[in-house]
Amino acid sequence: MALKAQLYFRDQRGHFLLSKTLFKALTEPLNYEGEDRRVGFELEFSGLTLERTVEVLQQQLSGKRVAVSKAEQKVEVDELGSFTVEIDWDYLKRKAKAEGGDNSAWVRELGSIAENLVPIEIVCPPLTLEQCERLIPVTDALREAGAKGTDESWIAAYGVHINPEVPSLEPNVLLRYLQAFSLLQWWLVEAHRVDTTRKLSPYIDKYPEAYTRLLVSQQEVSQEQLINDYLEHNATRNRALDMLPLFAFLNEEKIMKAVEDNKIKARPTFHYRLPNCQLEHPDWDLTEPWKIWWIVDALANDEQALDYWKQAFTDAERPLIGVSEKDWKERLQQWLKDREWL
Repeated sequence: MALKAQLYFRDQRGHFLLSKTLFKALTEPLNYEGEDRRVGFELEFSGLTLERTVEVLQQQLSGKRVAVSKAEQKVEVDELGSFTVEIDWDYLKRKAKAEGGDNSAWVRELGSIAENLVPIEIVCPPLTLEQCERLIPVTDALREAGAKGTDESWIAAYGVHINPEVPSLEPNVLLRYLQAFSLLQWWLVEAHRVDTTRKLSPYIDKYPEAYTRLLVSQQEVSQEQLINDYLEHNATRNRALDMLPLFAFLNEEKIMKAVEDNKIKARPTFHYRLPNCQLEHPDWDLTEPWKIWWIVDALANDEQALDYWKQAFTDAERPLIGVSEKDWKERLQQWLKDREWL
C-alpha cells in the first residue's frame, strides 16, 4: 500500500502540527454536547455478496454477526458499535422483512439475483477520528476480496457518504458551514474527481447559484430563516451536501411536511454525498475523501477567510451570466495551495 500523506491539526496560534491520527483533525473537535465529534461513513460498491462482505467485516473487526433479513445483516463490534451491511435495494429489504426473513424461497432467489445487480452498502456507526483508523484495513480487505467501487459501474453511481457531527446547533454556525460549502462546491467536484455518471445522476446536485448568492449575503439568521431558505432552494435529499437530516433533527415536523421522503433520518450531522467510492484503487482509503471534506470544515471555522471568499463571490458576479466557474475554481485552487490546506 502507498504511504499515507502526513496529516495535521491547527494549534491555538493557527499553526498546523502533525496529527496523532491518519484522519485529519477537525478545527472544531467537539460536538454540540461537548464531546469528541464523531463521523459515520457509508460505502457503496459491488463485486461481493452480502455474505462475503459480512465475513470481511467480522474478520477485520472481530465482530459478531446478527442476521436481520436476506437483504440486511449487522456486525456488532465492541467499542465501535453496529455496522449494517445491506443490499441497497429498498424494495427487496421491505419484501424480505415482510416474508419473515429467509423463509420465502422467492425472497432467497431474488436476493441472490440482487447481489449481482445492485450495490452492497456498509453503513458504519458514528466513530471518533481515532476509531476511524480501524476502517483502513477494512477497505484494504474489501479490495483484496474483490470489491469494486465507482469505476466499476456506469449505472449504479457508487459513492461514499460522510456524516460528520455538527460542532454546534446554533443557526449562525450552521450558516457558516453552508456558506463554506457553497463557495467551495464547484472546486469540490473537481477535487473529488467525481465520476461522470455520478455527475449526471440526480443524487449529488450542487446548490443553485441563487442560493449561494443568498447565503453569502447573510451575516446572521434565525433557525427558522435558515431552514426556510434551504427548503425554498433545496427541498430534496438529492444534494451533494444534504442538510435535511440535520434540519429534521431540529424541526422534524416541518421537514417531513415540506419533503415527503421516508429516507430522511433525523440526526445531528451533515450528510455529505459527493465523494466517489474508489475501493478498486490500491492507494485509496477513507482518509482521501475525508481530507477534502476537512477543507469545508476548516473554511467554515476561519471567519476571516470565509468573509474574504464571500466578498470575492459577490465581486465576481457578472450581469446575466453570474460567476465564472472556471476562474473561480482556479482561484480557489491556488489559494488553498498557498494556505497549505492541500
